[in-house]
Amino acid sequence: MSGDEGEDPQKLKRVGAAAYDYDNDPRWADHWSNVLIPPHMASRNDVVDHFKRKFYQRYIDHDLIVEPMTTKSSSQPARASAPSSQSSSSAAQNSETRQRSSGTSSRTSGASTAPPPNSTSLRWDKQTIQFSVNAWVLLVAILAIIPLVPKNLSNRAYRLSFLGTAGSSLYSLYSLYGKPRAWSLQALQVWFQSVVVTKDFIHSIYCLPFITSNLCLKFALIPILCRVLEYVAKFLRRNFSRSTLYRKYLEEVCVWVESNSTTLSILSSQSEIGLGFLLIISLISLVLLL
Repeated sequence: MSGDEGEDPQKLKRVGAAAYDYDNDPRWADHWSNVLIPPHMASRNDVVDHFKRKFYQRYIDHDLIVEPMTTKSSSQPARASAPSSQSSSSAAQNSETRQRSSGTSSRTSGASTAPPPNSTSLRWDKQTIQFSVNAWVLLVAILAIIPLVPKNLSNRAYRLSFLGTAGSSLYSLYSLYGKPRAWSLQALQVWFQSVVVTKDFIHSIYCLPFITSNLCLKFALIPILCRVLEYVAKFLRRNFSRSTLYRKYLEEVCVWVESNSTTLSILSSQSEIGLGFLLIISLISLVLLL
């Protein structure tokens, strides 16, 4: 009886962790995007449930005990199911080889491995849109920074980089939070309180003054470049790790960006502080001239 009583709190905590609404929590999307695991493991329910329990332990209930997910535990079911599947497949192949040729068996094996890429491609639809927009912003921002580019083209690329970042941030907010449940004042207040604390909302507000003003400060592109570089590097490493072009040209850059994400965030925050001082100094100089 004492052992059952000791296990009851953890059972209740595990039930609470399983019943928690992770989709409506923006912290879960950020937490899951920072988890670097192979794509074939990211599609497994036991792996996702493990990281959900880790998230619940970190942000909701610190007393929840989460058992470590070892490679042996994840590989043993596959190894245990492998002999049974091999025995059944060998029996089926013995009966099929008497009636069919070996070419048909290779077709069936090829057809059995075809569905997983289709399911993963459907799953990454929104992330692919975000990646394409952020990659475009990265190219435009680099074009705006290069000093040899003509001034008219550089200024246009400067404004387009802010416009693309604002659009990407607003699309991310819409995909995570959607519309308010109702257009009443109370529902709008609840929706706005959940949105206003996110990084995407802050980035969209950051971009709006530079889109509408005639002031051109290339220094203001540093936070945008840091954000876009981090997102593009994570997407490329997660989805194109097996590509030969990625391994040859982009792997070292992406690994460096992910390993120095803290440095990039510090650089972004310091540049924002410096930009604030520049704006204050420019405002004071305009007041003194008047």
